[in-house]
Amino acid sequence: MSASPETAAASAAASGAAPPAGREDTEPPRRLPMAALLALATAVFITSLTETLPAGLLPGMSHDLRVGESATGQTVTIYAIGTALTAIPLTAATAGWRRKRLLLTAVAGFAVANTVTAVSSVYGLTMVARFLAGVAAGLAWALLAGYARRMAPVALQGRAIAVAMAGIPVALSLGVPAGTFLGQALGWRTAFLAMTALTAVLLLWITAAVPDHPGQERGERPRMLRALGVPGVRPVLFVTLVFVLAHTVLYAYIATFLDGLGMGGRTDLVLLAFGVASLLGIWIVGARIQHRLRSLTIASTLLVAAAAGLLAALSDGGAPVYVAAALWGLGWGGLPTLLQTAVGDAGGEQADAAQAMLVTLWNVAMAGGGVLGGILLDTAGSASFPWTVLLLLLPVLAVVLAARGHGFPARRPGG
Repeated sequence: MSASPETAAASAAASGAAPPAGREDTEPPRRLPMAALLALATAVFITSLTETLPAGLLPGMSHDLRVGESATGQTVTIYAIGTALTAIPLTAATAGWRRKRLLLTAVAGFAVANTVTAVSSVYGLTMVARFLAGVAAGLAWALLAGYARRMAPVALQGRAIAVAMAGIPVALSLGVPAGTFLGQALGWRTAFLAMTALTAVLLLWITAAVPDHPGQERGERPRMLRALGVPGVRPVLFVTLVFVLAHTVLYAYIATFLDGLGMGGRTDLVLLAFGVASLLGIWIVGARIQHRLRSLTIASTLLVAAAAGLLAALSDGGAPVYVAAALWGLGWGGLPTLLQTAVGDAGGEQADAAQAMLVTLWNVAMAGGGVLGGILLDTAGSASFPWTVLLLLLPVLAVVLAARGHGFPARRPGG
């Protein structure tokens, strides 16, 4: 997904409270501001697609960069490392920036990084560009969910986040398959240049349609680690870390896994099935999250586990692969919204700090998944990926079931 927390700039909005008196701000509209939220969704789309696009382009990138596919897979890992290392310190350093200025800066970072990736023929330079893209993602993920919440009335904040986060399944359902097809037809560099062109359009869209908000004053900025002591935050962060690790082990090497099943030429179609189901998943979550956060999180875990079990049982390709991809997408699609909402609810006054920690752990898991997947590929083969997913999801399910009082409660606050 690549996931996506609120920043230290949206503390009042994250808890559903009004801004402090005397602060410049705008009242949330009674209805969702769709033009602005769709601009945020497009930013999420670009962030997610920039992160995951190499998964469908590994063979071509490996050939041109003259490295193995496991080494090329680390372009996903280095992106996640860039986000994990910089999300919290950059969020703190830019907490006083106006939100629109920060968003435009992050989006411009993607334009630069994707352009360098597209023209580079040197593996080291490509990795530097991917690291810088991850830094831009750290700023973006730490900003977008809070921005979406701040635009909406309290009763519609969960739905506003769902709209903004729709960029993730759209990236997976349309972006990655389209990028894979474009890469196969015109070369992988063209796919990254297309990302640059889309980013340029988004910069104009944000300038025209997205409202500005002030940053936080120095005395209002919370301490990040204080959030760990809030009941419910740690279970959500644990689930985030392990669930995303499980997902990334398989997703980062999906082209290689499918090649092992004799379906290397159908990666785009399998990703399409995954992504379309993800769209359905985020629609269901957006419609039901206000009252069903716990049951939806349990269902997401079981659906992804069922998909992994089906893939683990296969010895060759065919229709069951598409069924597994659909189950996987249905379970995964709404997960970023579920986890962001859960950690925001649990964090209360420390929601912004908890969200910044969530994005860091999300990307630690992305990096870890890329590394673990590469090790598994070299030592046990791609067939080990779904078994690893199953093993990792066992503690995820146990923690979600145990966190009934705080973290994943049966009834959401205000639900």
